Amino acid sequence: MGILGPENHVVAAATSPKVAIKTTMLNFDERTPAPAVRAEEYKAKDAMPQQQARAQWPAGSGGSGSTSARGEWMGIGSGEKLASAYDLVERMHYLYVRVVKARGVPVAVGSPGVVEVRLGNYRATTPHREGIHEWNQVFAFSRERVQASVLEVFVRDKDAALASAPDYYIGKVAFDVAEIPVRVPPDSPLAPQWYRLGNAGGNGKMAHVEAMLAVWVGTQADEAFADAWHADAASVRGGDGMAVQQSTRSKVYVTPKLWYLRINVLEAQDVVTTARVGAGSRHVEVFAKVQVGGMTLRTKPCSVRSATSLSWNEELVFVVAEPFEDPAVLIVEARAHPGNNNNKDEIVGRAVLPLTIFEKRLDRRTVHSQWFSLEPFGHPLTFAGRVHIRACLEGAYHVMDEPAMYASDTRPTARQLWRPPVGVLEVGVLGAQGLTPMKTTDGHGGRGSTDAYCVAKYGHKWVRTRTVVDSCSPRWNEQYTWEVYDPCTVLTLAMFDNCHLGNAPGAVTRDQRMGKVRIRLSTLEMDKVHANAHPLLVLHPSSGALRKTGDLCLAVRLTSVSLASVACLYAQPLLPKMHYLQPFTIPQLDALRRQAMGLVAARLGRAEPPLRREVVEHVLEAGSHAWSMRRSKVNFFRVTALLSGAASTARWLLDVCHWRRPATTVLVHVLFVTLTCFPELVLPTAFAYMGLAGLWNYRRRPRRPANMDARLSCADTAQPEDVDEEMDTFPTSKPNGVVRLRYDRLRSVAGRIQTVVGDVATQGERVRSLLAWRDPRATAMFTALCLVAAVALYVTSFRVVVLVAGLYVLRHPRFRSQMPSAAANFFKRMPSRADTML
Repeated sequence: MGILGPENHVVAAATSPKVAIKTTMLNFDERTPAPAVRAEEYKAKDAMPQQQARAQWPAGSGGSGSTSARGEWMGIGSGEKLASAYDLVERMHYLYVRVVKARGVPVAVGSPGVVEVRLGNYRATTPHREGIHEWNQVFAFSRERVQASVLEVFVRDKDAALASAPDYYIGKVAFDVAEIPVRVPPDSPLAPQWYRLGNAGGNGKMAHVEAMLAVWVGTQADEAFADAWHADAASVRGGDGMAVQQSTRSKVYVTPKLWYLRINVLEAQDVVTTARVGAGSRHVEVFAKVQVGGMTLRTKPCSVRSATSLSWNEELVFVVAEPFEDPAVLIVEARAHPGNNNNKDEIVGRAVLPLTIFEKRLDRRTVHSQWFSLEPFGHPLTFAGRVHIRACLEGAYHVMDEPAMYASDTRPTARQLWRPPVGVLEVGVLGAQGLTPMKTTDGHGGRGSTDAYCVAKYGHKWVRTRTVVDSCSPRWNEQYTWEVYDPCTVLTLAMFDNCHLGNAPGAVTRDQRMGKVRIRLSTLEMDKVHANAHPLLVLHPSSGALRKTGDLCLAVRLTSVSLASVACLYAQPLLPKMHYLQPFTIPQLDALRRQAMGLVAARLGRAEPPLRREVVEHVLEAGSHAWSMRRSKVNFFRVTALLSGAASTARWLLDVCHWRRPATTVLVHVLFVTLTCFPELVLPTAFAYMGLAGLWNYRRRPRRPANMDARLSCADTAQPEDVDEEMDTFPTSKPNGVVRLRYDRLRSVAGRIQTVVGDVATQGERVRSLLAWRDPRATAMFTALCLVAAVALYVTSFRVVVLVAGLYVLRHPRFRSQMPSAAANFFKRMPSRADTML
C-alpha cells in the first residue's frame, strides 16, 4: 500500500494524535506573539496557495484570508469559523477519502482487486488481500499540493500499475472537488455509502461493481488524520517501501511504567559446593548474583570454611518496566582459593523469581522476607540449598530516566501517590525555517534535501511529528497537550533528519541530529501564547564546528488550574519524600538512570513506527555524564560568572577602603555608623534592598523562553579535537595513538586542577593547625591572644568593637602600609599536612 506522487515515488504516511482542548479556532495571525517573533513572515514565506482549482477549497489554510467566493465555499460564510481543537497552529485543510470495501468484483480477475484513488498527479492504492475486498483505509491530500478539480476512485487489478492496460481497470467513480462536503470535529464522522462504479477502461464492458466510500474535506484536527496515508509525502525516496512509509508517520509514545526493584539478599543455608566436597581444606568464597534482563549485580564474597550457613545482607537495586517480561534470576556462585576449574567460578544453584510475586511498596514499612530453594546447576548434587531474600517493587520513588537538571516529571511510580495536576501545557509545532540540507538526493553531487521531523518529550508522553519530505521549510502545524504536575520542569524538543528516506545502500543508518530546544515551564507566563522561532544549533562531529541548521517555530501556552496551587508547589520537595527518607547513593542513581534509559529506548524502539534509540538517547541526554573538555570549560566559566558578583563587590569595597571615590567612602561611613548604632535596621535594610532590586529588574525581565546559548556552551570556540572526544563512544573506539594523546592532555588539565585543590586544602589545614600544637610557639601565641581577646570583648560593648573594627578597615590610605598585615604573615607561617605527603 502506498501513495504515488508525480514521479511514481512511494509515499509515506504522516499521522498526528488527536488533541481536544478547545473548540474555537484562531488564525495564526490572531495569536499574541512575543515582541521578537515575526510569525507573519514565517506564515507568508511558503504558505500562499496556488490559484486554479485550490480556489474551491475553504479559506484559512495558508491563504490570504480574503472574503471572496472562496470564503463562502460550500455555504460557509466569511464570518463563520470552523470549530477546531487546534487553536495554537495554523489551520490546514485536507481532502479525506475513506475506502471501506467493494462488492461485485468479478471472480475472473486474475489477481485480487484493489482500490486506487487519483487526485491530479497523486495516486493512492489500497493493499491487496487474497479473496478479501475490505480495506477501511483513509487517504489524505493536502490543499497545498492539490491542483486538480476532480477526484477519481478506481477498482482495478493489483497488477494494473505494471501493465498499464485498460482491461485491468474494472470501474471508477468521480467526484467534483467543489461539491465535497466539509466536516470538522466535533461533528460526527461522515457515514460511508455505496457508489456504483462506471466503466473505466473504455472497452465497452459494463462493470457491476460498487465501492463503499466516504469523501470529505477536513483539517488536521480530524480523527482520521492520525491513521491516514498522506500525499504530502509524495516524494519519498529509497528504503524498502513499508518501512519507509511507517517511518514518516507521526505518533504518540508513552514511556513504560518504571519501578525500582529492591532485592535484599540476606543469607543462604545448606549450600554445598563441589569445591568443598573435593577438597575441604581449600578456602572457598561464595557470593550471590542477581540478573534482571541485561543488568547483573553481585554481593560481596562470603568466606566459607566449615559451616554451610552464609550471610550477606546486601541490597541490590534494579530498574524494571511494566509489563514485567524478564524474571529475576538469583545465582549462588563459589570461588575456591587456590583456583578451581581453571579459576572459573562454580555455579552452586539458582532460583528464577518472576517479578509478579514481589510486593509493591508505597511507603517505608518493612516487607516480609521469603525463602527460595536453589535449583542445582551443572553438578550431580540433588539439593543446592536455599536462599533468604527480602524483595519489593518500590512505588514511592520517581525513576529517573533523564538528568535531574532537565527533568520533565517528578511523580512517583505509584499512581495513588500522584498529586492532582496544576495546569495544562499546550505546544503547537508550527514548522521550521531555513533548514540545512542533510543529504543529497542523487548520491554524490546531487541536490541537497532534508526530511525533517520533530520529537517532543514531557513527562511520560513522547510525540513525534510526521516527516515532511524534501523540504527545508517544513510546516507541521500539529498541536499536543500535556498535564502539568509541577511547573519547575523542562519540555524538550529535538529535530532529526529521517535516515530511511533518500539513502543509498550502505549510507548513514542513524537519524542525524539537527538541534534541540529546551523550555523550562516556570519561565513561561501563565495563560499567554509564546510564539517564537528557536534557533537549532548542533556541533558537527567531524569538523567540530558549530552549525546553525535552522529555526524551529513553536507556539507554547501554559494554563494553570489554580494560581494558589502553583504557588504552594514551590514550598514542596521536588522529588517524592522517599528520595529523602531512604535516599540512594550518587553512584547508584547514575547506574539506575542508565538502566532506565536503556529500558525506555528498548520499549520505544519496539513501537510501530519505532522511535529510534539514537533519538531517545539524544532527548534523554545519555552522554551527559561522560567527560567533555568543552563542558568542563563551560562549568568553569559558569562558576566564574557566579562569583563575579562577589568579586565586583570586593573590588568596590577595596576602592572604598582606599578612598578612590571620597564621596562614596563618606556615604559608606555614614551608613556603617548608622547601622552600628541601630543594629535593628540591618535586616530590614537588606531585605528592602533585595525587594527594590527585584522591582527594578521587572522592566528588564525576559519576555520569551531562553534559547540555546552558543557562547555559554563554548560551542563557537570548541576545537575539533574536543568535539571528537565528546562524541566518542564509551569505551572508546579511537586508535591507540589518539587515546594516548587525549590521555596526556587530560593529565595536564588534571594537574592544574590538582594544584588548585591542594592549595585550598593547605589553607584549610593551616586554620586547623592554629590550635593543633603542630607549631608549639604559634599555637601558644594564638591561644594567649584568644584569651586576651575574650577578656577585652567581655568588658567592651559589642557596638564599640564593631565600630572600631569597621573604621579601622575603612581607614585612609595615609594610614595604610604596602606590606602584608601581621595577621596574614602569622597565618602563612602555619604548617599544613602537605609537609608529610610523598
